[in-house]
Amino acid sequence: MNYRPIEGGVTAPIGFIAGAAWAGIKNPDKKSEKPDVAVLYSESACTSAACFTRNKFCAAPVLLGREILKKGKARAIVINSGNANAATGEQGIQDARAVERTAEKLLGLGEDQVFVCSTGVIGKRLPVERVIRGLECAICRMSPEKGTDAAWAIMTTDTVKKEAAYELTLSGGVVRVGAMAKGSGMIHPNMATMLAYVTTDAAVEQAELQKMLSRAVDISFNMTTVDGDTSTNDSIFLLANGASGVAVKTEADKAAFAALVEHICLDMTKRIASDGEGATHLIEVQAHGLPTEHDARLVAKSIAGSSLFKAAVFGKDANWGRIMAAAGYSGADVDPTNADCYLASAAGKIQVMKGGFGLDFDEALAKKILSEHDITVIVRFYQGQGGATAWGCDLTYDYVKINGDYRT
Repeated sequence: MNYRPIEGGVTAPIGFIAGAAWAGIKNPDKKSEKPDVAVLYSESACTSAACFTRNKFCAAPVLLGREILKKGKARAIVINSGNANAATGEQGIQDARAVERTAEKLLGLGEDQVFVCSTGVIGKRLPVERVIRGLECAICRMSPEKGTDAAWAIMTTDTVKKEAAYELTLSGGVVRVGAMAKGSGMIHPNMATMLAYVTTDAAVEQAELQKMLSRAVDISFNMTTVDGDTSTNDSIFLLANGASGVAVKTEADKAAFAALVEHICLDMTKRIASDGEGATHLIEVQAHGLPTEHDARLVAKSIAGSSLFKAAVFGKDANWGRIMAAAGYSGADVDPTNADCYLASAAGKIQVMKGGFGLDFDEALAKKILSEHDITVIVRFYQGQGGATAWGCDLTYDYVKINGDYRT
């Protein structure tokens, strides 16, 4: 590993600045300290890559973003929280386009150089005038130090900001990669993530950048679940501005850079799962020994998404039957007569099933293991070399409280 963590987030790479402001998007009558409009901007031209939700009821910014991505040269992203601009028809597209065009004018950019993202309540028209007022303020405040403010602005039910940055030494010199993300509920991606933004000052060709991002998304965000609901707005972007003067060209450099993109996506994935709405535990599920990687992915994500097992983790109950039941209905090719199951955490590791049969195990130790914040479930079959890991969280009373009155 030739990368190391550094301070910051999306503005850690050279040439990226950000700004944030409050516009009262969800509740204009209630002044808040929390900003709800963010701008991420590159001072030089970027190569762009992105992935978007496969939810057919996708939001207007997703439709617009797919079109802008075809140009591959966006330099800025405007994000608002409090309103998803989803299920808003043609008007929603016009509203997203109005925000995009205003941002391009204010930033002195050409057409199709600004991605627009929204997150929040579905089915309400975007308050364009308020968003634009917030956009104007956010642009006035842009600086390399405002990346954290941007990470705060994009939060909805998140309880913590999610950002990270790393330095990587390549054959031509040092490059930096930064990221921020939001996501807490409505998390069951089928393409990418909730909303995530990755920046780098490396120079990378567009096709290579897209390939790296798509692979990273597949093993990270696409293996994350909080509640089984795939958002209408899920989007992830990777912008490379080349401001470091270091190009990713050699095969060794490509492998190292791709590994860091995967690492930072996994970093954001775990932060999102850990901050699931009402969550008190992060759950990692490792599935080994399946006939194919596809089978392993089905098993791991099925277990991580099982409401019954998630509830058992909340109650610190080592109910391993729920784990194997989820493996059984996952759609994977599994042999229930030859499987092992373990529970692990910082408090220890315990085997609860062997060869398809339950074991007598120390319930007190199991409860101690499940009392830690980070829980690992390991299921091992003996049918092949397929393996995969998924992430989720427990299911608590607070999840229902949060989502019972989300609109209000």
